[in-house]
Amino acid sequence: MVMVVEKASNVSQIEDEDELDEEPGEVIESAPPLKVGEEREINSSGLKKKLLKRGLGWDTPEFDDEVTVHYVGTLLDGTKFDSTRDDDKPFNFKLGYGQVVTGLDQAIITMEKGEIALFTLPPELSYGATGANGVPPNCVIQFEVELISWIKVVDVCKDGGIIKKVMEKGEQTGPPSDLDEVLVKYQVKLDDGAIVATTPEDGVEFHVKDGCFCPALPKALKTMRTGEKVNLVIQPQLRSTKVFSYFKFAADAFGERDSELKNDFPLIPSSSVLNIDLELVSFKPVIDITGDSKVIKKILKEGEGTLSANEGVAVTIRYTAMLDDGTIFEKKGFDEGPLGFITDEEQVIAGLDRAVATMKKREHAILTITSEYGFGNTEIKRDLAVVPPNSTLLYEVEMLDFVKAADYVSEDATFGDDDQKLVKALRVSCWLNGAACSLKLNDFHEAIKLCSKVLDVEFHNAKALYRRAQAYMKTADLHLADLDIKRALEADPQNREVKLIQKNLKQLQAESDKRDAKLYSNMFRMTDSSAATKRLKVEKVEDNKRDEEVMAAEMEKVAVSSAAPPL
Repeated sequence: MVMVVEKASNVSQIEDEDELDEEPGEVIESAPPLKVGEEREINSSGLKKKLLKRGLGWDTPEFDDEVTVHYVGTLLDGTKFDSTRDDDKPFNFKLGYGQVVTGLDQAIITMEKGEIALFTLPPELSYGATGANGVPPNCVIQFEVELISWIKVVDVCKDGGIIKKVMEKGEQTGPPSDLDEVLVKYQVKLDDGAIVATTPEDGVEFHVKDGCFCPALPKALKTMRTGEKVNLVIQPQLRSTKVFSYFKFAADAFGERDSELKNDFPLIPSSSVLNIDLELVSFKPVIDITGDSKVIKKILKEGEGTLSANEGVAVTIRYTAMLDDGTIFEKKGFDEGPLGFITDEEQVIAGLDRAVATMKKREHAILTITSEYGFGNTEIKRDLAVVPPNSTLLYEVEMLDFVKAADYVSEDATFGDDDQKLVKALRVSCWLNGAACSLKLNDFHEAIKLCSKVLDVEFHNAKALYRRAQAYMKTADLHLADLDIKRALEADPQNREVKLIQKNLKQLQAESDKRDAKLYSNMFRMTDSSAATKRLKVEKVEDNKRDEEVMAAEMEKVAVSSAAPPL
């Protein structure tokens, strides 16, 4: 075993840096998997591999990973020069760090867990022209290798600040994101092995972005999957001149400025390297529905399939609604049967409406809804309690089922009396959604057409009036837009979106009036200028005429004076 470790110094003398940059150990492209007993050259450097026992799975280690192997090194004549099997102690080392000859590094990255293979190494990949440890110069050697296991090693931030060793792989679920709520277990140790923090037996829950006790934790958690167990080696902030943000070792994190404990953590020297054994037990996805953190959905149970309800869909749900102090003010969909409604039709509060549209069948979630998307600044009496003004609401919702409008409605289909009401609502929803799409595509005439179809059925549909007003504003039909907005406010006086568009319309009307006034002003100026020009011309003609008359009179006087006889 000692002989293998010594090989690194010999290899470093014969390796050329350019050769190391040529993707060492690159497997020949398009080669089929080896069969047991088959031998093949596996890279361009002359490394050969003979499969003796097939491994498990398809994963193979990579450079930087820590591997555990048994090996036997021999010359081609069978002379053994090194072996881990003699004392039955497997060898652990890090791939790509010169702890073994280069050829062995390149060989092991082709192996699967449990695989046994015989590798033939040319001198350039082993002991070179000098030889060592009983291996003559320029000698071809062989290693029989069993890959027992390996630990995945990841440089989380690509700067050596957080090194993650995967001790146990997780499931397919993950990784979590900043908003998600995670359940973790950890034990924090100093580099001398002293334990400084341990979670309770059941673990602790927190949102990834909050970081629990240090900023390094969320960075690592966002690379993990459910059930994964890792060991983290975290460098201190003051380890080098480069400023790391992984730990606030000073008073911010561990209270080093005074003798008191801070956040239940003891004093930790600012130069300490931390070792954290971390397990991601589970996590609950958390989604910002509105993009402004005013409607948040935490998924307690994932739904079925990949489709979500979306807008304009007939849904059936049940929910328990609470104030943020836990007071239940409403329960729907239990004793009286499931609650059914059409999404995006303002049949429930806006926050619930928008969140339900994102849910899958059988999904179970908790919604946090601020007053802007709840009941606003008014006091509302519900079935079980009064909701005070400006209340933040919690809804525990289960999506029981939903039916897409396209699956339910056809223009020429006939329905029984029991279905007519639902079909009408779905058709209206389809037209409204079509109008919304047309507005996004700048097809304003189509939007006007679809909204008009809704208004033929529901004369006071505020959403249709609102969207048709939007389209009219884009086509500069401001008078028609004004009429639709007034009708929409008659139907729904508190509609914030309609009030907002009314402000925009007034601004457009003011700009239009300003343009018209300027146009008319220019027209009047042109008219006045023309009249003045005509007056000047008339006056000039008249002046010329007077001048001519005066001139003629003077000429006549001169003529008379010239014709008079001398005295």
